[in-house]
Amino acid sequence: MQRFRWGCALALLLWPGLGRAAGLDGSQLSAAWGIPFAGILLSIALCPLLAPAFWHHHFGKISAAWSLAFLLPFAALHGAGAAGASLVHALVAEYIPFIVLLTALYTVAGGIFIRGNLHGSPGLNTAILAIGAALASVMGTTGASMLMIRPLIRANDNRARTVHIVVFFIFIVSNAGGALTPLGDPPLFLGFLQGVDFFWTAGHIFAEMFFLVGALLVIFFILDRWHYRREGVLPVDPTPDSRRIGFDGAVNFWLLGVVVALVLMSGLWKPEIVFDVYGTPVQLPGLLRDVGLIVVTLVSLRITPAGVHADNQFSWGPMAEVAKLFAAIFLTIVPVIAMLRAGANGPFGAVISAVTRPDGQPDPAMYFWASGVLSAFLDNAPTYLVFFNTAGGDAQLLMTTLAATLAAISAGSVFMGAVSYIGNAPNMMVKAIAEQRGVRMPSFFGYMAWSVAVLMPLFIVMTLIWFR
Repeated sequence: MQRFRWGCALALLLWPGLGRAAGLDGSQLSAAWGIPFAGILLSIALCPLLAPAFWHHHFGKISAAWSLAFLLPFAALHGAGAAGASLVHALVAEYIPFIVLLTALYTVAGGIFIRGNLHGSPGLNTAILAIGAALASVMGTTGASMLMIRPLIRANDNRARTVHIVVFFIFIVSNAGGALTPLGDPPLFLGFLQGVDFFWTAGHIFAEMFFLVGALLVIFFILDRWHYRREGVLPVDPTPDSRRIGFDGAVNFWLLGVVVALVLMSGLWKPEIVFDVYGTPVQLPGLLRDVGLIVVTLVSLRITPAGVHADNQFSWGPMAEVAKLFAAIFLTIVPVIAMLRAGANGPFGAVISAVTRPDGQPDPAMYFWASGVLSAFLDNAPTYLVFFNTAGGDAQLLMTTLAATLAAISAGSVFMGAVSYIGNAPNMMVKAIAEQRGVRMPSFFGYMAWSVAVLMPLFIVMTLIWFR
């Protein structure tokens, strides 16, 4: 009841003048308005490491606190109309479509179980990673990771050493493989919501993705073959071959096709039907897409046998955490985006200068590394949005005249999310599943030793070839 009263009070505070609020002028804002955004990102990065028990029980409250740390002072200083319009825009234009798609992909992937037992030779493991990379751009890095990690671990549970297998799985399936479509990785879907064409990334960073995934698969095969020849397999396979290899819940593949069709529809169909939600335009295709995705989620839950969810250890915990954290991220990023859109005249003019060449043109190499490094230690979805707006935020301009810059932002945000456990949501989920299955995963910095040794040389090569 107390939470209800707080919610009503907040709604009454923001309601007057909501529809007539003007857009934010970032040049008139202080950089201090970026503190709540920095606070939620640092909380996500540090609290699970420094106070895991506290974070596990209170991350929702922490998210709400950072949201209110922006919203209430902003309403007091700039008016309820401006604050309310910012809240509605963050929810309707970005957060709801984002979380609805993630929920649909998570639910559909959680309804598919690969049964049976494969035997993890270097060739088979490499093939599984390649298949997972291909699936990641279709069903998302989260969906592909949840679908493929358990059969991969079962296939190798008779191997003496398996840490490197899971580490490369995170590199390839949980990150690099999702670079081709907005379905693949959350940053690209945010770009899609900002107006980037559905097939733009596939056409502009395919070579970079093919190079990175191909190089990682070759390195993995050499390393896995060395371990396989040196250590062999255990005398007894912990997983019996009693179940025939196949799919349970395979009907969800059809639902996955519906998800792809709905997202494609929303990007290709352009009717001139727009609804105004308190100053935020909502186009009919986007509305139909989100309603359709909710229906897909409910249908998947209804038709998937309970045994499939049990075998997959399906739960709503990960999605609940993502939903709460990203609600705070999408709200607190509002003033940051406004300040970045102000360009050199805004409080973050130094950031604009750092990624801009002396002739005034954006520097793709700097955008690649800046978006990538921040994606590694914060979260790649809001990082993409920050640098998308740093480059001007005009999707048509970025897809054409500044195509190299948008490619650099997309590649950096997606690929370098693999550098640490906290760079992309599936990283931590895969780590937790592997540890539940008895794999002794490296620590935070131990994992980074792997990523720096393997990924950084490849990123340098990519910079010299594509982002100079």
